[in-house]
Amino acid sequence: MPATPTIAIEPASPRDAGEIATLYLASRAAALPYLRRCHSDEAVRSWIATVMLATGETWVAREAGRILGFATLNGEELDQLYLLPGYFRRGIGTLLLAKAKERSPEQLSLFTFQRNTAARAFYERHGFRLVDLNDGRRNVEGEPDALYVWRQTFSTEGL
Repeated sequence: MPATPTIAIEPASPRDAGEIATLYLASRAAALPYLRRCHSDEAVRSWIATVMLATGETWVAREAGRILGFATLNGEELDQLYLLPGYFRRGIGTLLLAKAKERSPEQLSLFTFQRNTAARAFYERHGFRLVDLNDGRRNVEGEPDALYVWRQTFSTEGL
């Protein structure tokens, strides 16, 4: 019986930009079909290669050479976390989130869209607390969003 491939969480490299961009575009289309498209695919690909990977700390979940998900940190902000469609609810997001918490062990914050109930439930299951709701003025899509924060101290409260 062949061994089951394992998922490795590793730093993204510039050569991953194309695969990450394809995953990002596919994931947003699948998980957020209501979201207004503000940028062309070409602009998104350029932004990922020249801005996101160059300025953030991006980690990929790789299995048998294929990227199944990625997370990008900017300091204490989890700026991006996306999975390849068809790979939701398999523990990959949890692995990426664990890496983010390892890299920012005291606190993480993130924004997600209010209508993204699956993401909101995921973050709440992993100890994030809702701290603010907004009408959409703070994002380019104009979509109402939610600010979540995770702090290490949340994990020890009540012990």
